[in-house]
Amino acid sequence: MAPLECHSIFFIFILLLSTSSFTTGSDPAANALVDKVCNQTSNYTFCVGSLYSDPRTPDADRYTLAYISVGLAYGKATATRDNVAELLKNIDPGHPDYRHSLQRCAGNYDKAVSLLVVAQNDLNSESFSELPVLARNVSCEANRCEAGLRGIKPSSPLTNMNKDLVGLSEIFEIVAKLFTGEL
Repeated sequence: MAPLECHSIFFIFILLLSTSSFTTGSDPAANALVDKVCNQTSNYTFCVGSLYSDPRTPDADRYTLAYISVGLAYGKATATRDNVAELLKNIDPGHPDYRHSLQRCAGNYDKAVSLLVVAQNDLNSESFSELPVLARNVSCEANRCEAGLRGIKPSSPLTNMNKDLVGLSEIFEIVAKLFTGEL
């Protein structure tokens, strides 16, 4: 197994282990917490749909919601990184500009995944102050990937994935602000 795959499996294991220790039962204000977070995003429907794709959301406190939001962003970032790798394997050699843009996207998504691992570690150690910055930086990496594709490939298969990671990063940033007193 490649080191990156081991790292991904380890991250998922830690994510599941960590969230189970923070969930202490049903939180009657959970829906209010999700609404509070999603009302701060640029796309309420995307936020609610994303968070409720995880079965822990109805009973989530802020800790569980943080793990959910990091996990969703991590899942999207790794899926997009894998998609970029597939696109690079199958690219027409006659498109060097597109290849170069995809190679930059691969680097952007490597950084995004690394940032999300740092965020997970910060959550585990209850170091919350850098979480909003980490979330913004993840979003920046997706935006950089998208900007690099503009004009090269008019209908990039990565556009929706980049947009989704930006949206998930926004959710994570707002959840992170629950810990920093900014929300």
